[in-house]
Amino acid sequence: MTFPQGATMPKPANLGNSPMVSRESGGSLVEQIVRSVACRIDDKLLRTGSRMPSIRQFADEQKVSRFTVVEAYDRLVANGYLESRRGSGFFVRERASLLNNLSPVAQPLPTSQQPDVVWLIRNMFRQLPPNKMPGSGLLPHEWLDGELVANGLRAVSRLNQNLLLHYGTQQGFLPLRQQLQLKLAEIEIAAAPEQIVTTNGVTQALDLVASEFVQPGDTIFVDDPAWFLMFGTFATLGAKVIGIPRLHDGPDVAKLAELAALHKPKLYIIHSVLHNPTSSSLSASKAFQVLKTAELHDFMIVEDDVYCDMHPGSAVQPATRLGALDQLNRVIYLGGFSKTLAANLRVGFIATSPQNAIRFADRKMLSTLTTNEICERVVHKILSEGHYRKHVDRIRSKLDSARHDVTSRLERMGMSVEYRTPAGMFLWVDTGIDTLPLTEKALENGILIAPGSLFSPHQLPSTRMRINVAAMSDETVWKFLETELK
Repeated sequence: MTFPQGATMPKPANLGNSPMVSRESGGSLVEQIVRSVACRIDDKLLRTGSRMPSIRQFADEQKVSRFTVVEAYDRLVANGYLESRRGSGFFVRERASLLNNLSPVAQPLPTSQQPDVVWLIRNMFRQLPPNKMPGSGLLPHEWLDGELVANGLRAVSRLNQNLLLHYGTQQGFLPLRQQLQLKLAEIEIAAAPEQIVTTNGVTQALDLVASEFVQPGDTIFVDDPAWFLMFGTFATLGAKVIGIPRLHDGPDVAKLAELAALHKPKLYIIHSVLHNPTSSSLSASKAFQVLKTAELHDFMIVEDDVYCDMHPGSAVQPATRLGALDQLNRVIYLGGFSKTLAANLRVGFIATSPQNAIRFADRKMLSTLTTNEICERVVHKILSEGHYRKHVDRIRSKLDSARHDVTSRLERMGMSVEYRTPAGMFLWVDTGIDTLPLTEKALENGILIAPGSLFSPHQLPSTRMRINVAAMSDETVWKFLETELK
């Protein structure tokens, strides 16, 4: 190709060094390339007007056929990400201008990509290899048991088809709720099936509880640090979110009492066991003080126990649950299976008083009618046949090994692991530098990390970050951290 004299050759697009395709991911190679390039363009990592690699060059670099690249480029052109110039190649297109030309009310894409809660969630759904996402909250696919889920699906598919064609029941599939009654009894929480409401994961459970109890202007307490998704959910309700400092054995109870007297919260959301992001657990003495404060200042406690099955049990390590001490009087208990079975198997539940269960079931019906009974039947099949226990035993064993190795290596690099927890999938580490710019640079290298600022309701700069020990097997992640933290 030649350019007129004096013309400037467009700069080639910088695609980075990370591979765009994985033959183990399950998706077609064409789809993986399209998603990877589109994400880079959406995130402004590829500049408008830059020239894409030739079909031959792209195929050689990604170790795919030229036919695969041709089809991927054609799809990107069809969706407005690239434009084809005869005799010149493919170039990154200005999508905002294209959309504005198609619709006079369309708005340009935002140029700011500073990490926030939505940013992290969006990038968790990108087609990055799982072992390059130490900031994610999921276990790698190879740690899970796809065959266990597939067998459950096959068993459900053999049922009378009429059972699969109607709505589910308002409170959820009864045999599953009966199975959950047995599961809760093992951790000393007495809950009849009538006290259990199934949900579309713990996220919906939290939304139902907050929507039922909180009005605009009310105060909700959360741990600080805490699971970041709550902040955005509660903000949409017009609630004021206040963080309670989290210590190695639970919240700072003195601060909890002080702030409760001042703000009169409606709810306190807490992870008693394997807190996200520190993996710390609540001590018995702290649990009693939390309940005493809740009774004194008349607020409800929402106990999120989604990591329940990653804990080996009180016979091995102490594990105090507020729901067991309170027996669902002032405590609303939440659980789910997306962390241990499959992220796409969105089955969670609320265990609460009989009166609250009716209220939550009514609110669930008004928002989504019923939950997915097919998925609930699959989870019931897995739980009732006894295979689940062995499955989570294997997960805990792998986490124990990975946690030890990752902790040792991080500390050799100079990072401080603040909570030396004996269980769980997360480490809360101090890097010594602001992790927000570190996060932005990591994404440029095809790596997703979770900066500490996202885990606080204040969203202030932080030197901390959450590490998923199960997602630290790729040496490029370690090399990136070693380079940036010198």
